[in-house]
Amino acid sequence: MAKDVEAVSGEGFQTRDYQDPPPAPLFDPEELTKWSFYRAVIAEFVATLLFLYITVLTVIGYKIQTDSTAGGVDCGGVGILGIAWAFGGMIFILVYCTAGISGGHINPAVTFGLLLARKVSLVRAILYMVAQCLGAICGVGFVKAFQSSYYVRYGGGANSLADGYSTGTGLAAEIIGTFVLVYTVFSATDPKRSARDSHVPVLAPLPIGFAVFMVHLATIPITGTGINPARSFGAAVIFNESKPWDDHWIFWVGPFIGAAIAAFYHQFVLRASGSKSLGSFRSAANV
Repeated sequence: MAKDVEAVSGEGFQTRDYQDPPPAPLFDPEELTKWSFYRAVIAEFVATLLFLYITVLTVIGYKIQTDSTAGGVDCGGVGILGIAWAFGGMIFILVYCTAGISGGHINPAVTFGLLLARKVSLVRAILYMVAQCLGAICGVGFVKAFQSSYYVRYGGGANSLADGYSTGTGLAAEIIGTFVLVYTVFSATDPKRSARDSHVPVLAPLPIGFAVFMVHLATIPITGTGINPARSFGAAVIFNESKPWDDHWIFWVGPFIGAAIAAFYHQFVLRASGSKSLGSFRSAANV
């Protein structure tokens, strides 16, 4: 059984079988001189492009197949379950492909949560978010180019609050949904979990993809499921209608709040990073 490191009076420190990475600096100008940094930004751009292309195309294809005026049938297409699988499955695939290059964020809310936890620098976080948003715009742009006759007619895959739901309900759905996702990201990539579960061959992208899948099942009827500001932004830019833009703030504020709560909960409640840092400071002061 793995053990945390703990200061014990007169006994020093207990050993542990995992190593927490050092906190990322807030500003790291040296990053800008490394090709690996730009390669990671490019990976985030391409991954988000592919994510939006496949998922929005799935949404529009489903609406075509269920539109009775266009020869579709009510029970045709992949259904909400299939849409949720498309989003969750693509996240699983893309995180698996890019985790070793950029960390596989593919979501500004995930990047924001990791920034708060000091897993990435501010410079990296900003450029990741820009790349993700640009990739999302390009991905939805490809969908519009290939499905020009159906794109506007079926809503362009844009997120908006469904009729019958209040703004507060939509915001809460985005906060909770993003909390589930970002909490899963922290848990799946936790060095302590990797050490303790090393005998269990579970890939980190798998639970992250399942989290996206489950959240979509719950919140598609409410907001269409954002939990990813880049996904909502890219679709809103290309679709460019008033309803998605009127509700658009929900898909930034909600995910960022949910990511912040998840970062705080994992880092300061479950991992007690704050108390460990305070304990280390006190121990050093007494030396």
